[in-house]
Amino acid sequence: MGQDVKVRYSDKELGEFRALIEEKIEKANSHLELLRSSYMNDGNNGTDDTAPTFKAFEEGSETMSKEANTQLAIRQEKFIRDLKNALLRIENKTYGICRVTGKLINKERLRLVPHATLSIEAKNMQK
Repeated sequence: MGQDVKVRYSDKELGEFRALIEEKIEKANSHLELLRSSYMNDGNNGTDDTAPTFKAFEEGSETMSKEANTQLAIRQEKFIRDLKNALLRIENKTYGICRVTGKLINKERLRLVPHATLSIEAKNMQK
């Protein structure tokens, strides 16, 4: 063990990632709620909700088809599932380890894509 190669992120680092991921899950959940309510309330325009995001959804709901909305909701659900899996990896202390190379995934990459399971190196190998 002469080399000081980090095999995993420290508990402190994992804690930082956990906070980041939990925040993302919260945002993703509220986005999903908006999507769901916008395609469920298609026939109901009696909302005086002044929240800008809601207005955008209201105005866009005519132009954005139900299918597109459903697709977005499905993608959002998958994103939430991926984030929850990342939380499990934090619990198991395997978070941030590339599943192909076994090396640590760059911190910057994880900040941008917190549910990443591949390093850039491994991702490039797949191309």
